[in-house]
Amino acid sequence: MTTTLTKPQPQKTTPRQRGRRPGGTAGRRNWLGGLAGWLWLAVVVIPLYWILITSLKARTTYYASNPLAPPADPTLDNYQLVLESEFFSYFWNSVVVTVGAVVPAVAVSFMAAYAIVRGWRMRFLRVVNGLFLMGLAIPLQATVIPIYLIIIKLQLYDSLLALILPSIAFSIPLSVLILANFIRDVPKELFDSMRVDGATEWGTLWRLAAPLTRPAILTVTIFNALTIWNGFLLPLILTQSPSRRTLPLALWTFQGEYGVNIPALLAAVVLTTLPLIVLYVFGRRQLLSGLTAGFSR
Repeated sequence: MTTTLTKPQPQKTTPRQRGRRPGGTAGRRNWLGGLAGWLWLAVVVIPLYWILITSLKARTTYYASNPLAPPADPTLDNYQLVLESEFFSYFWNSVVVTVGAVVPAVAVSFMAAYAIVRGWRMRFLRVVNGLFLMGLAIPLQATVIPIYLIIIKLQLYDSLLALILPSIAFSIPLSVLILANFIRDVPKELFDSMRVDGATEWGTLWRLAAPLTRPAILTVTIFNALTIWNGFLLPLILTQSPSRRTLPLALWTFQGEYGVNIPALLAAVVLTTLPLIVLYVFGRRQLLSGLTAGFSR
């Protein structure tokens, strides 16, 4: 007696069944989420559009035209006025403060993060790590008066160094957190092999940890540079003379006693944000990946 096996025929599915998800619910477009996305895009784009077109309008015709209408006769006079108003001096002050604060902050944070990860069993380093984490909970506004008094005692008031030192201090806690999380991801076997080869901790730091954590180093560098470049409170409190102003504080130059030159002010805003846009375009991937890794634990 023989038996024959018949191959089961695939069942035909109707278009309605094909449109359903594995859970049994029909696929639907998220109209509410799409509408919210377009609204958020409008909230972001419309102010940028207004800033750009207003910077190309003449001051005499600004109040007589629709704020959102493109300029009938675009002009670059506002940009010329900004460049002639000691813009490059303010720009140089911002560069000095940003570079002078970011480079030491990143170097100190990297070495501190390496020591914390490699010497985690030491009680002293655990206490230091706790102090760094506590520093994340202290806002800058809460320390303005102590910082002001310290700068006065050190006779650094109205100098660029008065802006650099506090900026370094407030950049270190978050930088240590991000860098420590990246260093923990380096396999322990690599450190052991470097030690077997006779490398010192200093050599392991710069020859092994630094190349493998380059995305994290770029992340904290870009993030701190953006934060310090946009800083307004410290230059406002710790400087007085116009020659020590940074770009965010120098925007006050276009605010007169009886009015504000809005087109020139927005032209200065455009010129001030251009370096930030260039820096973000070239480092956005490292910035996003580094911040994600830093808060993923």
